Amino acid sequence: MPKKNRKYIFVSGGVISGIGKGITTASIALLLKETNYRIAPLKFENYLNVDAGTINPIEHGDPFLCEDGTEADMDIGTYEKFLNENMEKDNFVTMGKIYKTVIESERMFGYKGEDVEAIPDITNEIIRRIDLLGKKTNADIV
Repeated sequence: MPKKNRKYIFVSGGVISGIGKGITTASIALLLKETNYRIAPLKFENYLNVDAGTINPIEHGDPFLCEDGTEADMDIGTYEKFLNENMEKDNFVTMGKIYKTVIESERMFGYKGEDVEAIPDITNEIIRRIDLLGKKTNADIV
């Protein structure tokens, strides 16, 4: 049964890496989990890479390999450690994945010949990913 009152918390910090957004997110998630909320952490990356596996580790840090083979950001590892839960592909999204999904859908005539635009099509895909994780995990809070 879908959650009617699912809540969302967004932690944003611009383009500065390493200022503590991942630790902050993991800490909030742990506190909420400890008070019996079902939590589904989700990390969005603004880069156009499809995953973190091909990024120079000197530039972005080592990728974190999830149990399902997803090559993610190290913050996903922090979420796993704090929450004692495995994260997977639905917990990690890049803008590359978003654009790839929208373009593949357009190529399969998913937009029925309409022009594909950043707004609303890219934003709708972002919202769909957030909603998908919440539904899949039956989370109280994403």
